Amino acid sequence: MIHEAHANGIKLVFREEGDTAAPPLLLLHGRTANHNDWNGFTQHFARRFHVFAPDLRGHGASDYPGSYDMHDMAEDVAALLDHLGVDRLTVVAHSLGAVVACLLAVARPDLVGRLVLEDPPPGRQLTDRPPIVEDGSTGFDWRMMHDTERQLVTPDPAWAKGLAGISAPTLVVSGTRSPFDPDVAARIPGAALVRIEAGHLVHVEARKEFLDAVDAFLDASHS
Repeated sequence: MIHEAHANGIKLVFREEGDTAAPPLLLLHGRTANHNDWNGFTQHFARRFHVFAPDLRGHGASDYPGSYDMHDMAEDVAALLDHLGVDRLTVVAHSLGAVVACLLAVARPDLVGRLVLEDPPPGRQLTDRPPIVEDGSTGFDWRMMHDTERQLVTPDPAWAKGLAGISAPTLVVSGTRSPFDPDVAARIPGAALVRIEAGHLVHVEARKEFLDAVDAFLDASHS
């Protein structure tokens, strides 16, 4: 089911699947994507979780407010979860969504019980990034691309520092052919690292291996 809610001053559209009595699980997409990036994955996780998959601000059918600080994106998600009455859940997040998930885990440890971070950008300055060239692509706000790129290339030092404060059990899934090295795994206390033969889109390029790694982590960290 597709729903919309007003949270943190904006409209957020989200998909909901699974038994409402099951433990909650949040799926956060990467940059330029939306909840449809998790097609098939929502059904997989809905077998045992109550699944929520929102469109982040500037993406899909959610609002394009013109301001795209990643801390605001994390506040959007927190406000949505508060609106839905979700008080503790598992978060599975890709790329930009993984940054948002980490910021959420730092700011609201009461909400985040477990973290799965798929190919997150590293907690250091990025080099050799090609410039963003706007084309005819739609479904996201190009201003979001420029704003988040600045934050990814030269991250706030508090971003890396905050990773050390994440207390939730964490799995980092890294693509061996990704441009991102998995340094986030070393920055989060006790985080597990699984490397999969894939590029940045691990869940797309190696679906089975990704789900096997995530399911094994969720089974092992179940409480």
